[in-house]
Amino acid sequence: MKREGFHNPQLLFSKGTPIKMRKLHKILGLGFIAFGIWTLFPDRVEEREPPGRWGPLLTTAVVFFLAEMGDKTQLATVALGARYHSTVAVTAGTTAGMMLADGLAVFAGTTLTRVMPVARLRLIAALLFFAFGLTAIAASLGLF
Repeated sequence: MKREGFHNPQLLFSKGTPIKMRKLHKILGLGFIAFGIWTLFPDRVEEREPPGRWGPLLTTAVVFFLAEMGDKTQLATVALGARYHSTVAVTAGTTAGMMLADGLAVFAGTTLTRVMPVARLRLIAALLFFAFGLTAIAASLGLF
């Protein structure tokens, strides 16, 4: 019996209704293109408000908690917890991994904004989203 992993998107759907990979690639491609368009339009800040009562630490913690609920990282953590039966070790490992990944992203963001304007970074990010989207759509059409 072959064991299936979390990498199989068809496991996300009940038996009898598996999504076709071509359709998944099209949906994924359109999602990347939508993010690219969204990236081109900066958030509007009318006037600078003083920091809220929560401050950046608690605000970030709450936003990340809400954003991470039910994502693939959380599902992987459930699988690791079930496999290793060590709440402390799995919690420490997943926390360390997220801190490294997010720390690298924060470092890159603060470093890049020192050497180029935010508008250029937005354009580069949007172009990357467009490239990923077009690649996924091309894959759905069987072009490679």
